Amino acid sequence: MLYMKVTAAYAKANLSELLKAVERGEQVTISRYRKPVADLVPSAEATKPARKFGTGKGLNLVIDPNWDKAIETQEELEAFLRGDA
Repeated sequence: MLYMKVTAAYAKANLSELLKAVERGEQVTISRYRKPVADLVPSAEATKPARKFGTGKGLNLVIDPNWDKAIETQEELEAFLRGDA
């Protein structure tokens, strides 16, 4: 996480810029008379950006050709639930 210190006067004049920095994951400490007064950090309620279609492009992903095969036996089911299948 990046860390930035600014004065209260700078924060007042550049709040939108500081909020963009916080959205990028930076932490901003605002000081008055060289004493830290407040921290701007991402909100716990901030949502993650939605996934974008096509972000796996270029990755070597292989899909099992039998991905839709039905589980027919109890042994196959148990192997699937263990993560062996």
